[in-house]
Amino acid sequence: MSGEAPRNLSPARRTAARLGAVQALYQMDLAGSDVGETLAQFSARVMGEDFENGQCGEADYRHLRQVVDGVVREQKNIDPAVDRILDKAWPLHRLDSTVRAILRAAACELMYMADVPARVTISEYVDVADAFFGPEEPRFINGVLNSLARQIRPQEFTA
Repeated sequence: MSGEAPRNLSPARRTAARLGAVQALYQMDLAGSDVGETLAQFSARVMGEDFENGQCGEADYRHLRQVVDGVVREQKNIDPAVDRILDKAWPLHRLDSTVRAILRAAACELMYMADVPARVTISEYVDVADAFFGPEEPRFINGVLNSLARQIRPQEFTA
């Protein structure tokens, strides 16, 4: 995924893609829907402009698809990496479905999309969490993603 040339897309389209990826992963988790079916629904849907209501303008569909496909393909590596950071009494499968989708999507970017800076990934997914939750969950997500990023990409956090 990270070997592709960077594209000149607005940051808002990437933000919308991340939000869409979280929504798609949530839908697949709860409904047990197929990745192809879910992505087809998202590619056909026109997203609105109201971020606070789970919408954020036109998405970079290619990025959305890369994140969702990456989570599905690499979930056997993503979930244990996140679980190593979480409290043993609260592994990933016990967390809220939306929190789980956010952590999986962000972990996919951190682990498999080296062209996206870790701090950008963390900030973007904390913003997505802000759209769904009060202050507690975004702080929790920030902590988990910060720990994961420092393990996976320590070079980005050295002075």
